[in-house]
Amino acid sequence: MEIALSLFLLTYVALLIFSNFKAWISLGVACLFIFLGYSSLSDVFSGAMNWNVFMIIAGTMIVVSQFIESGMPALLADWMMRRVSSTKWAIILLAAFAGIVSAFVDNVATVLIVAPIALDIAKKTKISPVPLIVAVSVFANIQGFATLVGDTTSVMLAGSQYADMNFFEFFFVEGKIGPFFIVQIGTIMGLIMFWFILGKHHEKLNFTQKTSVKDFAPTIFLGFILFSLIVASFIPNTPAEINGYITLGIALIFVLYRLIFNQEKRALLDAFKAIDFETLGLLFGLFILIIGLDNQGVITAMGQLFESIGNNDPFTIYTFVILISVLISAFIDNIPYVATLLPVMMNVGVNLNLGIPPYLLLFGLLAGATLGGNLTPIGASANIAGIGFLRKLGFQVKFWDFFKIGFPITMAALSTGYLLILLIYS
Repeated sequence: MEIALSLFLLTYVALLIFSNFKAWISLGVACLFIFLGYSSLSDVFSGAMNWNVFMIIAGTMIVVSQFIESGMPALLADWMMRRVSSTKWAIILLAAFAGIVSAFVDNVATVLIVAPIALDIAKKTKISPVPLIVAVSVFANIQGFATLVGDTTSVMLAGSQYADMNFFEFFFVEGKIGPFFIVQIGTIMGLIMFWFILGKHHEKLNFTQKTSVKDFAPTIFLGFILFSLIVASFIPNTPAEINGYITLGIALIFVLYRLIFNQEKRALLDAFKAIDFETLGLLFGLFILIIGLDNQGVITAMGQLFESIGNNDPFTIYTFVILISVLISAFIDNIPYVATLLPVMMNVGVNLNLGIPPYLLLFGLLAGATLGGNLTPIGASANIAGIGFLRKLGFQVKFWDFFKIGFPITMAALSTGYLLILLIYS
């Protein structure tokens, strides 16, 4: 266990220092994990690997690349800028828009859909796209806990063995406001903090240009992906990778459409070029490392710590749950962490007579795990996707570039959520 944890920590240090070689570092240590027996090839090709994320990223990238070429992001950027008076308001509006979309669509897909709009706003206002796309990633992550369909961890929480919540109980549960409204209040506080971060952007906008769209097909297919993902969330007993199947399946249909109906011979080559294999390689390696930690009992040991440290005090346990979830999720994917800690929180809730389900601990767990990913560039899949998007454009995002935006916004949203959950569910 100690060797696996040490290698994992060294890997993250290397990722922060040698940011240009993230995929190779991640894949290299993943191979070492397999060689040492911490992970296995059977784990890689089993349900332990989160193939859903890979299919969503690949499928969305294929359609989004043509979405950018069509001119639709430029048109949406024009629409936003004609309705605000300054660059700052345009950026705030974009961040809020990303959050709203992410409440109903996977975070990674949201980032890849909204990032082209952010890029076009940056071009038209002649500012760096880095803070815009970092903000898109951060607010997409914040809204992941807002609804049942916002994030994989919400789906796990709503399972019958835990909170047993339907779609509408994320809005109101047992006569109290649910996660959706708590997240919205936290988002507003985060947007206020973002307003102060963007203090220098007071440029006046007097924008009259109107971009023409060359092809509406990518927008239609992208809209069909979003609609299908929302509809699938209401269908019971679907496969765990249903979102990935939908996204990649529609993307392949889009490629066939271009080949057959538009007779575009470059359709297959364009689809191949659109996929960011460096980002996928980084995620693939990280997932293998996390599987190895789970196999070695590291994540379970972390979970057992909650049962002993709280000393039977709900307030202490709740506070510790949030703090440790933020710290851990800043460096590892929150899916295996939440999957491990959900049964622990249920048991602690029973022992403390908090009721079944113990919403105080369950919601605290997800709030901390969801927002913790905003502290580092590699803390969430959405962050990795956003930074990968920037890297393909020639922009390198260093740790500090991300942290100086993600940290204050996360603290504003997290402190608000911490108090609201405590007041409502204690």
